[in-house]
Amino acid sequence: QVQLVESGGGLAQAGGSLRLSCQASGSIFSANVMGWYRQAPGKERELVATITTFGGTIYATSARGRFTISRDNAKNTVYLQMNSLKPADASVYYCTLDTATTDSWGQGTQVTVSS
Repeated sequence: QVQLVESGGGLAQAGGSLRLSCQASGSIFSANVMGWYRQAPGKERELVATITTFGGTIYATSARGRFTISRDNAKNTVYLQMNSLKPADASVYYCTLDTATTDSWGQGTQVTVSS
């Protein structure tokens, strides 16, 4: 079983930055994809970005150019650097870790962006 603990959420002004972190623990298969999704009130959960063990990345159109996902495999940690934040980025951000057979989610961290 995998546990994911997110941190780094909070309040930022529009145009500002936040850095989210997510540390995984437990039975972690070495080949995996870690990522971030978000869900705003009344909206469906959506992909923000993912990164493979080998560094391959995928970004949502809304995140490309403003957000950067990275990971430290030795620490089983994934990061999301969010720059040029917009009010539309306000959501609960969820960390994920996927393997061929499992799909784990964190509890979420709130990001609020003031205009």
